[in-house]
Amino acid sequence: MINLSMKERFRGFFPVIIDVETGGFNAATDALLELAAVTTGFNEQGKLEIKNSYHFNIEPFEGANIEQKALDFTGIDPDNPLRGAIAEQKALKSLFKDLRNEQKDAECNRCVLVGHNSWFDLSFLNAATERADIKRNPFHPFTSFDTASLSALMLGHTVLAQACDLAGIEFSQKEAHSALYDATKTAELFCLLVNRANQF
Repeated sequence: MINLSMKERFRGFFPVIIDVETGGFNAATDALLELAAVTTGFNEQGKLEIKNSYHFNIEPFEGANIEQKALDFTGIDPDNPLRGAIAEQKALKSLFKDLRNEQKDAECNRCVLVGHNSWFDLSFLNAATERADIKRNPFHPFTSFDTASLSALMLGHTVLAQACDLAGIEFSQKEAHSALYDATKTAELFCLLVNRANQF
């Protein structure tokens, strides 16, 4: 069984599971509406488990495109004042500060985004970071860990709900497409896949 520290297991990277809900598929033009992050760490038994979670409802940036189909899919009402939405810059600065602290505690050099079809989440995170003019982005700009690919390899499926089902992880379609719920389920799946791989 592989029994390494976080920095040793992931080559100095600190994995952070990210999920975004958006106004479309184009990171350059479409709104970032919701952002969630989940961190993990190894327990005393050497098992990877969830540590902390972060969640923000985001105000669409000025001039952002929002497709009605995307809103119908996520159920998000960008104009609902009860969302408590904040600006991209405020959300990212808060998140990045906390993640840098966790990364430092884990003795890792940089955060790496973990996502289900991670290219999508990373593209929106990078675009929002650029719009917010944030110079100290803790995430690697192009490297990511994709649980869709890992699930295809280890479970034979790429869809998050189906991969969770095959892994024995409870998944609710009613709660899906909320950034925090999807990030949490992706984190549970990532932990299971890493723990399973560590047994060899």
